[in-house]
Amino acid sequence: MDSYHLTLNTATSQASVWRTLNVLIVTAVDAERDAVLRGLSASCGASPGDGAIIATDERHERQASVKDEIDSGTAVRFEVIAAGVGPAYAAAGTAKALARGNYDLVISTGIGGGFPGVAAIGALVVADAIVAADLGAETAEGQLTLDELGFGTSRGLVSAEWSARIAAALQDAGLEAALAPILSVSLATGRAETAQLRGRLVPGAAAEGMEGYGVAVAAESFGVACAELRAISNAVGPRDREAWRIGDALRALEQAFGAIASAWRRLDKAAAESGGPGV
Repeated sequence: MDSYHLTLNTATSQASVWRTLNVLIVTAVDAERDAVLRGLSASCGASPGDGAIIATDERHERQASVKDEIDSGTAVRFEVIAAGVGPAYAAAGTAKALARGNYDLVISTGIGGGFPGVAAIGALVVADAIVAADLGAETAEGQLTLDELGFGTSRGLVSAEWSARIAAALQDAGLEAALAPILSVSLATGRAETAQLRGRLVPGAAAEGMEGYGVAVAAESFGVACAELRAISNAVGPRDREAWRIGDALRALEQAFGAIASAWRRLDKAAAESGGPGV
């Protein structure tokens, strides 16, 4: 699992840096990771080819930093990983990254399905709830959640403060972004009946992904705040690969993280004034 780092120095000089915020961004696959890196780098006036990225794996290490000098006294360090597809890989990859560093926020992100009439293709959804929609027990009437079974919870812990700030940053940049529940599944929806069942399970659900719950569980176990952001590539429902618009979703993901990095001064100032958003 390759690990890519980008440091955004938001102080006027190294001497004025009085703290560093560390943000872990977890995607499933390389294409999502690369879209995130493009967005972060472009907002700093650099590109991965300019040496703005630290890329670390077992074979090599390149180190550099990006400076976007504004007077806030804070350096923000982003680490972006592609942990693998599904909640198990996501949880394991997130836990591995969290174990080797000190992080203030984890963002689970990537492309995903959007519920028709709620989240259109190319739109963005920030989770106000992360729900494992196929974790529990099937019944004749539908299914029981872990909560109903008494075996824990099907809901990942989401930082309401960070989620609201991220959604506001996207909307302020003119991007189509909703703050709504995102479902996490191990088996992606491919039938209308499944879409209806999952929609009833979580009223108001806007999107479906496969990694958010795993990332959230890992983040909670380390006491780190968590958020999830999805760029919509297809409609939740009958599987129709010809209708998927993965390229559009990846471009939306790139734009989203460009907007997040550009708005970091405002996000950071709000966090500092409130004492910092917690888990």
